[in-house]
Amino acid sequence: MSAQTDIKRITVPQLRARKGEAPIVTLTAYTTPMARLLDPHVDILMVGDSLGRVVYGLDSTLGVTLEMMINHGKAVMRGSRRACVVIDLPFGSYQESPEVAFRNAARVLSETGAQAVKLEGGAEMAPTIAFLTQRGVPVMGHVGLTPQSINTLGGFRTQGRDDATARRVLADAEAVARAGAFSVVVEGTVETLAREITTRIPIPTIGIGASPSCDGQVLVIDDALGLVADFTPKFVKRYAELGPLISEAAASYAAEVKARKFPGPEHCFGAPPPPPRVRPNHER
Repeated sequence: MSAQTDIKRITVPQLRARKGEAPIVTLTAYTTPMARLLDPHVDILMVGDSLGRVVYGLDSTLGVTLEMMINHGKAVMRGSRRACVVIDLPFGSYQESPEVAFRNAARVLSETGAQAVKLEGGAEMAPTIAFLTQRGVPVMGHVGLTPQSINTLGGFRTQGRDDATARRVLADAEAVARAGAFSVVVEGTVETLAREITTRIPIPTIGIGASPSCDGQVLVIDDALGLVADFTPKFVKRYAELGPLISEAAASYAAEVKARKFPGPEHCFGAPPPPPRVRPNHER
C-alpha cells in the first residue's frame, strides 16, 4: 500500500482521549487548497462560521447559511486526509429545537463526510447536545464568548471578568460536558477561568483567547497568516504576513500586463520563437 492510502483520519474518540495529554492543534480552513496545506500539521480542521467574515466579508457570523457551511465543508474534506474535520452549525440552524438541530446536523455530516459538528451555547443547549450525541452525531461545544450571540452579549467582550459571569461560563462548560460533547471551545475568557474549566471538566478544551493550559488551541487561519488587515484581536499571533506579499504580487502582475511584458512567448501556445540576436560589429 502507498503512504497515501496508509493515512488514517483522526477520530472523535481519539481526540476525546487526548484530555490532559499532547495539546490538540486546530486551525480553521474553508477551501480545498488551504486544507491540503494545513492537513499534515493539525489534529482538527475546523470549518468555522468565521468564513462569513473572512471569505464573504460579512460584519458578523449571523448571515452564514447552512448551504455555505456544507459547500465549504465539502471543499475541506476534499483537501484533507488526516485531520478530523469539524463543521460549525450556523446561527438559526439548531436553536429552534433538538429535532431541527438533528435534521440539519445529519445533513451536514451526510453531505460532507465530516466527522463532527460544533454548536455554540451552554446549559441552554445541553438538551440539544444530548439529543444529537445519543443519535450518533458527535458534537463539539463552544462556551464563553459566543459570536452568534453578539447581539445579546453587546459586542465581543471578554467573559468571566466578574464572579457571576465566571460562574455562568463554568456551569455552561460543565453542562456541555455532561450532555455528551467530546470537546469544547473556550473563547474570549479570562485566563484563570479557562484554566479552571480545563481542570474541572473531563473533555478536552480548545482555547482561543483563553489559556495555554487548555487541552488545545485554535486560530482562524486568515488571522494567523496576516490576511485580515483591518483588525487583529489581542489573542491572535500572526505567524506570517501574507497580505502585503499578495498585494505586492498583484501590483507586479498589473505592471507587467500594462507594459505588455506578460504574457511572454513562453506563456503562449504556438508562438513563433524570438528572432536570433544579431551581435553588433564590435562584438564580432
